[in-house]
This record gives sequence, structure tokens and C-alpha cells, in this order.
Amino acid sequence: MTRSKKPSAPHGQPPAPAKGHSPSHRESRGDRPAGRGAQGVLLYGLHPVSAAWLNPERRIHRLIATEAGRAALEPVLAQAKARGLQRPGLMPADRNDLDRMLPPGAVHQGVALDVAPLEEVGVEDLCAEADSDPSALIVVLDQVTDPHNVGAILRSASAFGAKAVVVTERHAPETTGVLAKSASGALESVPLVRVTNLARALADLQQAGFWTVGLAESGKSTLAQCNLTGRTALVLGAEGAGLRRLTMERCDVIARLPTQGPVGSLNVSNAAAVALYEVARLR
Repeated sequence: MTRSKKPSAPHGQPPAPAKGHSPSHRESRGDRPAGRGAQGVLLYGLHPVSAAWLNPERRIHRLIATEAGRAALEPVLAQAKARGLQRPGLMPADRNDLDRMLPPGAVHQGVALDVAPLEEVGVEDLCAEADSDPSALIVVLDQVTDPHNVGAILRSASAFGAKAVVVTERHAPETTGVLAKSASGALESVPLVRVTNLARALADLQQAGFWTVGLAESGKSTLAQCNLTGRTALVLGAEGAGLRRLTMERCDVIARLPTQGPVGSLNVSNAAAVALYEVARLR
């Protein structure tokens, strides 16, 4: 996915907001500094840190690692050097240092990365790229607020070839280390696209040729009975509340997963993984 380009800043410095404009949503809310002394967002854990380190679009301020963490990252550091990526030096730390910098209970595996926000991607970018991809697949989330769920959905989206995950501007988690850890590196390859008006975003996707399929237990057809060979947007709602009425009305079709037994519903991240697999299987 090509990200919308903005004026670049000197390496290691956060971009300055354009004159006369306030900072973007990601810079002002989603990627606000986290942890003591952080310039941007602190990613942690071997998979998120490795993926960000090897992502040429990711600007990195600092790499903080214990001796064991540095040893585990050696192959990744060597790959980045072989690719000619410009990266800062390592800042040594002990486990207690990382524990103090990161959220309580963070499983950091001895590594943390202070990074700048990735470039924004908009729905218009998804629509433009879909022109050359007749089978483009994206996931749309209607007010899913748990960062663990959104992160897990990003991971499944990456595994099954989805181009992006679309979330609402409000009632969606910030782009934090918790979300990135749950995504296990997928945040670097699958854009998280924020939209102000989900109904309008669905209309834009439909105009670009996407068949929008809402998932709900009330669906008359199963997902397997839908034609999912063309451009497809899978639309999932929050646990409990599900899809909002207006969102359901905007979808081309409402389908269900054929669950059964005493527990008839799935966690939203599990439902997304099953739905993405079903689309892949039917193609």
C-alpha cells in the first residue's frame, strides 16, 4: 500500500505541522509520546521492533535494548545494514529500565523502539490502488475499541492478503505499542486507515467497485454463499453491540458465519480471522 506522502523532515526529527494547520490525528492523539523521554511511540517486542526496523518508510528515533535483546535482534540489524537503511545506534538498557518506560506488564523481550508515525493512508488511496487490483480485500471495523482486537485483526489481515484495515476516527484505539504488539509486526505492512464518517467511507468504497459484506448473526446467507471473488470489504462490528444500524444499511449484503453450539458468537478478532480465511478459500 502506497502511503500519502507529506513533506519530509531531517532524519530523526518529527515532522513539523504545516503552517496554518493543526497536527494530524495520529500525531496529536494516536501517536502522542508514550513512556519517559519518548519522542514518538514506543514499540516493543521482537516482532514489532524487527518489522519497524526493516520498514524503509518508518523513521526511527532510538533503539533501546538489553544485552539479550540486542543479541536476539542481530540478524535483523544485519539485514537492515545490508539493505542500506539508515538507522540510529543502539541505546543499552537493562530490563528494569524498559519496565519503567513501558506500560505495566508489557512483554518487551528486552527491546523497545522509539518511532515517528507512519504516513497517513486515506480511503481515497485504497480506492486508487483498487483500480489495478480487481480482487482487492480490506477489513472495515465499526467502533471496535480494544487495541488487542484491532492488533490481532491487522495480523490476520496481513496473513490473508488484505490491503488495509479501516477504523472509525472516534471509538477506535490509538496507535500504541499495545496495538503494535498484538499486530506482531503487521502494522508495518497493513495500513490502519482512520475515517470520520464510516457510512461515507463505505459509499466511497462501493463507488470504487468494492462489494461490502457486513457480518452479523442476523444474516440470511452464510459468508460462503456470497460472491467474494471481486473487490471485497468485510465489515465487522464491536463485540456486544455489533454493526450499527446505519452501517448495516450501507452494506451490500449481511452475511453470517455458520457457528453452532452453546456459544454462538466469536470474539471480533476471531471472526475476522475466520472470515478472511473463508474469502481466501473461496478465491
